[in-house]
Amino acid sequence: MARALILVEGSPTGNGLLYLQAAQRLELHPIILTVDPAQYECLAAERIEAIVRVDTNDLHALIRECSRLREIYDIAGITCARESVCATVGKLCRYFGLPGPNPTSIERCCDKFVQRQLLADADVQIPAFRLAVNATDVESTAAEIGLPVILKPVVGNASYGVRLCRDLDELAEHTTYLLGGKHIWRSEPRILVEEFVQGPLYVANLMGNEVVGITAYEFCPPPQLVSHEYSCPAPLFADEHERIAHVSLNCLRALGLGWGPSNIEFRWTRLGPVVIEVNPRMAGGDSELIQLSYGVDLFTEHIKLVIGEEWDVRKKHAQASAMRYLVPERDGMFNWIDGGTRAAALPGVEVNIFVEPTTPIVRKGDHRDYIGYVVATSPSRAQTAAILRRAVDLIDWSITPFPPLADKT
Repeated sequence: MARALILVEGSPTGNGLLYLQAAQRLELHPIILTVDPAQYECLAAERIEAIVRVDTNDLHALIRECSRLREIYDIAGITCARESVCATVGKLCRYFGLPGPNPTSIERCCDKFVQRQLLADADVQIPAFRLAVNATDVESTAAEIGLPVILKPVVGNASYGVRLCRDLDELAEHTTYLLGGKHIWRSEPRILVEEFVQGPLYVANLMGNEVVGITAYEFCPPPQLVSHEYSCPAPLFADEHERIAHVSLNCLRALGLGWGPSNIEFRWTRLGPVVIEVNPRMAGGDSELIQLSYGVDLFTEHIKLVIGEEWDVRKKHAQASAMRYLVPERDGMFNWIDGGTRAAALPGVEVNIFVEPTTPIVRKGDHRDYIGYVVATSPSRAQTAAILRRAVDLIDWSITPFPPLADKT
């Protein structure tokens, strides 16, 4: 009987693909349970044992499908690559007696309002925040906190629907976007109105109760909060690193986490680290940088934890790595991109382009805007930064603006 790993909504790109590849390195047969099998057609070259259509929002349907699969396979573990199903996976693991996260803790963490209440009760330094359910709430709470503020959905990830509102016009515009039918809500519409805390942003990446690596983020110009460059290790003094690690563990205790991967976002202020958000999952590009910088494959180690084997996140070497996402400067038709091959020929550089020519570009102000990325690695932070700049400068692309809409008057 083949030994299999079930991935609930494994995701065909990014972290989902890395989970698939890690499972195969561990000689596990990946089985994907998804509401939309068509999205995985791009993975024809991957050795996926099965892609099964099932309503992944229906716990009972998932239990029935996993029970059926247990008659065919030796199910070693169940996991996911998407935050939206993390709690469901925890419930599946408990039902089948497999290692997994605490679903109640995951649900509390994924509700950003509840998360902040729990962190505040534990005396963790966080931004001022309020809950809003309509436009009047948003306006009054923003006035109470003071502009600028961050508006974000209470439930969501990947910066979808998150925006910095610097004045009343931006506040009204984004409120209308969130509540006017354009934003897709995963739960009932609730908005978190949050103080905009300024300062460098760092992300602590943890496995269990261990801080494996801290990355530094840089952002595109506001009002969108789209991170476009990551570096690892973050440029922190030893005592700053210790403070972030200490607060990270306090966050896990407050939220009842500490099993599997998590990442915690901080802004460094004159008061020290302020927690912006705790996420009970692997971070996006951070995991690749951690592997390049330290030789730690978080996806492999997480799967070992999932299947009940011994895992190890001890650092194997020390390098400096950085990643720059390529972000389009306008909406329009993507014509061509050039220079990727030349950039990839530089020592320590990797280039990945997501978008094909003749693809329409409609920017959304979040991570869906990326058209590719460049990664550089070297023994020193300064050398890595220079290599990355040189590689990015070699890449160019063309986007033709959409023609203006015809005047119907």
